[in-house]
Amino acid sequence: MLTVTGSFDDGATYTVQITGRADRPVIGSYRTAALVELHLGETVALSPTGPMTAVAGGDEASVLAVLREYTNVIEESGSVPRQVRVPGSRSGGLAQLGKNDLGRG
Repeated sequence: MLTVTGSFDDGATYTVQITGRADRPVIGSYRTAALVELHLGETVALSPTGPMTAVAGGDEASVLAVLREYTNVIEESGSVPRQVRVPGSRSGGLAQLGKNDLGRG
C-alpha cells in the first residue's frame, strides 16, 4: 500500500493510503477521497508525457496521478505495483513503471 502526503491549493494538508480497492480508493482523508471520486472515469496522464488512462478506484497508478494533478504531492512512501498498457510494448502490452516514471524526480 502506498502512503501519500500532500496539500491542497488552500494549504490544507492530507495523508492517505491508496488502497487499490474500487469501492474505497483512498483512506485517511474525506476531502481527498471526494477528489478521487469526482474524477473517476476521466482520463488522466500517468506521467507528464503520457500514457493516458481512465481513472479507476482499483487502479493505484491512476489514483496517484489524480493526486499529482490536482494537489501538491509532498511525499510518497511504500510500494505499489504499477502496470499500465503501453501500445507497441515488447512485454505483451504491459510496461512496469517505477516511481520516477510517474512524474516524480
